[in-house]
Amino acid sequence: MKIFVTGGAGYIGSHVVKLLGQQGHNVLVYDNLSTGHEWAVLSGSLVKGDLSDRKLLKDTLSGYAPDAVMHFAASIQVEESVREPLVYYRNNVINSINLLEALADLNVRYFIYSSTAATYGAPQTSPVDEDTPLCPINPYGMTKVMVERVLQDMAAKGDFRYIALRYFNVAGADRDARIGQAYREATHLITRALKTARGEQEKLLVFGTDYPTADGTCVRDYIHVEDLAAAHLLALLYLREGGASDAMNCGYGHGFSVFDVIKAARVVTGVDFPVELAGRRPGDPPELVADSSRLKRLTGWEPLYDDLGFIIETAWKWEQKRSATKE
Repeated sequence: MKIFVTGGAGYIGSHVVKLLGQQGHNVLVYDNLSTGHEWAVLSGSLVKGDLSDRKLLKDTLSGYAPDAVMHFAASIQVEESVREPLVYYRNNVINSINLLEALADLNVRYFIYSSTAATYGAPQTSPVDEDTPLCPINPYGMTKVMVERVLQDMAAKGDFRYIALRYFNVAGADRDARIGQAYREATHLITRALKTARGEQEKLLVFGTDYPTADGTCVRDYIHVEDLAAAHLLALLYLREGGASDAMNCGYGHGFSVFDVIKAARVVTGVDFPVELAGRRPGDPPELVADSSRLKRLTGWEPLYDDLGFIIETAWKWEQKRSATKE
């Protein structure tokens, strides 16, 4: 298939692009490289462009004529979305509509959307299934809800089908350390812990120790990025075989607290790195754990890397390689 991938030079998008190439698909990546990197595109071709540039977007899509689109391009930091909500609504909602308008003109039928567990807000039950009410507690989650609603309305009116994959906490890296998280400022817990272990950060801040969880810290469902990448290809295959538009959770069904992750990171790295307790961050729910039975039942997805130690090991291997390259 010819697959157009927005944000394909970023962390998750690049792992999906790598897998698409390995399976023989024709891939065109469209990325403004604001958080992505040209070196991370291991398959296909790259066009540097922004989704706000409607002419370039339309010309690129018209020339490529994709069979399907995978949309990863978005701003994703919860805390930043609270500080800069208009940035998030512009990039995540308006730019997504720009993309969907261009696709409507080309009659592209299949769309895989990068959504998030932040759409659920602070759910009262755990694990969370897809029928849980969508009640986001931060602008980031709200932008994803809004685009999911746009997709629902588009699918209702014509021959357009989509899967919204609601990610829980994505972590880890390519097993051969070719690609991984490379944000200018680390925000993910595992990456921040590993950078602290390497001495690149003075200490690891723990945001909130008074949550209603077993040890008072936030609990999250961590999924290895390669398992998540596999879910995208299976979701696309499901649509091609006649599957209906839907939303599907992507996680392992069990969570780890911040202190659990710190303990595991210390074991993997062998470094008793410094930790400092801090207050809560705005927009953080106490617990998010996925019920991914719908994804498994409809697509046949079976995770291969459901092991926190392995997830951290792949991320650690990547961080060591990145640091060696910089030196």
